[in-house]
Amino acid sequence: METTSRAVAQAPAAEGGQQLPSARRTVDGYLLAPFPWYGLDEAFTGPRWLMQVGTSADGSVEHGSIGHGDEPTVRNEFVSGSPDDPKERFTVVVTVAANPVRRLADGTGQLEATSVSSAAWLAGVGLLSFTWPMQMDHALRDDWLEQQTETAWVLADDLTGPDWSTLSLPVDGVPSSFHYRESEYGWVLAGSTPEGVHVGAYGRGMSAYGLGFAKIKDITAYA
Repeated sequence: METTSRAVAQAPAAEGGQQLPSARRTVDGYLLAPFPWYGLDEAFTGPRWLMQVGTSADGSVEHGSIGHGDEPTVRNEFVSGSPDDPKERFTVVVTVAANPVRRLADGTGQLEATSVSSAAWLAGVGLLSFTWPMQMDHALRDDWLEQQTETAWVLADDLTGPDWSTLSLPVDGVPSSFHYRESEYGWVLAGSTPEGVHVGAYGRGMSAYGLGFAKIKDITAYA
């Protein structure tokens, strides 16, 4: 999936993309999307905030992220030094347009189809973008991130493999099946909706088991 990310400077661009500078909390890109955005449902009453929008090679909006809870820093600090007791508690919901393989308008190539695996990969890389081992030197982070990003892709490409389990969570009030996995850095899940989008999510400090997802009625309220 070839995309370019806009917003949160700390978040990685999607595969093959390039990071572009832009203002945080800009709703304009979200308004250009031809698909509905998803976030946590009304059971979540904490802060909500815009993160990033990703565009495909032809400039169309293809995915984006909405944050819930504490805004994570790149390097997580743990209360009492325990990974099981993170200082930051957040969930990020990633919405990905369900697109088939299609040709670029200028005829120079084609865009890959998006799938649940796309949502799982974006969620996995999103979690990595805010985490690295506490003892790691900054100079080694790029190598670590490249290795872990490749691992996230391999995992996302094998959603029926042993690293994933199945989790049923409500989407617009209807129980839906998600692929779910945990790591020492947090959790990742991905599934689809009847609204023509795939939904991924990642988080830390907030349990995935009690979450529900719902279509966002007014994305401008998040700006």
